[in-house]
Amino acid sequence: MKNILLLGATGSIGDSALDVISQNPDSLNLYGMAFNSNIDKASDIANKFLPDYAYLENSNYQNKLIEKVNPKTEILSGKDELHNLLNDPLVDVIISAISGFSGLETTLMAAKTGKTILLANKESIVVAGDIILPLAKEFNTNVIPIDSEHNAIFQCLVGEKAKEDVSKIIITASGGPFVNKSLDELGMVTKEQALKHPNWEMGSKISIDSATLVNKCLELIEAKYLFDLNEKFFKLVVHPQSIVHSIVTYIDGSSICQMSNPDMRVPISHALSGTNRLPISFLEIDFSSLNLSFQDFPEDRAHVVNIAREICNSGGSSGTVFNAANEIAVASFLEDKIKFSQIYDVIYRTFDLMPLSNNLSIEAIYEIDNQSRREAEKVVKSFT
Repeated sequence: MKNILLLGATGSIGDSALDVISQNPDSLNLYGMAFNSNIDKASDIANKFLPDYAYLENSNYQNKLIEKVNPKTEILSGKDELHNLLNDPLVDVIISAISGFSGLETTLMAAKTGKTILLANKESIVVAGDIILPLAKEFNTNVIPIDSEHNAIFQCLVGEKAKEDVSKIIITASGGPFVNKSLDELGMVTKEQALKHPNWEMGSKISIDSATLVNKCLELIEAKYLFDLNEKFFKLVVHPQSIVHSIVTYIDGSSICQMSNPDMRVPISHALSGTNRLPISFLEIDFSSLNLSFQDFPEDRAHVVNIAREICNSGGSSGTVFNAANEIAVASFLEDKIKFSQIYDVIYRTFDLMPLSNNLSIEAIYEIDNQSRREAEKVVKSFT
């Protein structure tokens, strides 16, 4: 039986992880959960799964949560209690499903536990991959990606002799709701249109990232760190069906891909499995009617991809600036402050305005993040 600590339990990745756990009650146990402030959903989860612990980020809701949750579950709050929960010897697996930069602190803490981390918080790697992964290695912490693309690469590399055998890795993008649309056609798209992903059910931030294709830029940077390969090995390709999640081509001409219908439970169940894969209910691919297509990444998004490749090569504070600018731009679009197409302008102008540094301390990352957000907000105001 694996005891699981689920961080970001009330989010969309949390939903998928909980479904995998519920389908495998003989081998998986929700030992602990952590969330920010969604009391109603958290109490429903706690009363269904009866975890030993529930950590609440926003302590203002602690008494309310205690009233709603079965007494079997102990309510925790405060960084010391989170640290103790992460290092609880009964925890076997930590699922990091917190969205955005806010997941950095917890991911850093988890990297020092010596446990297995199932990582969906790509932003923490984008801004601090040079710190988190060496920490994980130092503390013998096993990091397994559960983003569908990175988990696909992970599966394709399992059992292979050496990374030197890799010739190329293709990371696929669905294209989101605006596949085959040029930037010129997207100036007046609505928030509702941008959030309506054709294949995946996701939170609002990642849905917009998918619509802009910035998500692939973040994934490119993350892949560089996770698999310790130069950015030149990675190619971004649009694949509207979201069936092939990544392809690894080897120096002997062989290509291995991982395929499944778009369902986050698939990479999560793989990452949670041991010697044998975990069974889950899933929609089988109908190969008799399968129609797959692949196309080049749109040329009018080349600049944002080039920035991502620059970040892969330069490191330092560049990933922090890029991520902060994107988070402010996406939030501003969702708040109707800017147009969809101006998301790119916020990223480009903030990246150009912010001085870059090779200082890799955590303190510096937080300071640069704050400065970048302030700069991005100034850019947003210049549009309004």
